[in-house]
Amino acid sequence: MALQVRELTTIEEMLMQIDTIRFLYPNISSEKYQSFLVEMLPHNYIQIGVFENDICLGITGCWSATKLWTGKYLEIDNFVVNPEYRSKGIGKMLTSYIEQKAQHLGCSSIVLDAFTGNFGAHRFYYNQGYYPKGFHFVKVLDENKFTR
Repeated sequence: MALQVRELTTIEEMLMQIDTIRFLYPNISSEKYQSFLVEMLPHNYIQIGVFENDICLGITGCWSATKLWTGKYLEIDNFVVNPEYRSKGIGKMLTSYIEQKAQHLGCSSIVLDAFTGNFGAHRFYYNQGYYPKGFHFVKVLDENKFTR
């Protein structure tokens, strides 16, 4: 299996990977996905994918920003690997690439959210050297606007 990690920086490239995104959000429409990407790209958002030929096996979004407590950081968003390819090193390829990118950008840290009940993700991130630093609190204003 010859794998390649690629950065996706255009909406067109990202839209082509919607089938992989749908492993995480099965009901997301192309229109909703595109409308979110239009809002996200101006804020340093990119996607990183692991490909075998032109088939996307895993993908994550990320963006860099700055906060007072950490300075510049890189945030991982929507990390997903095709279920048929899990436990084959795809996730590790993504996190390794992200770490190199964060260092290249001069970031102090990499952050991410993992839902409290997603124990498989917790185990994966612990194994990659991540640990919980605090709580991410959410006040839901309109649950109907969530992506499912």
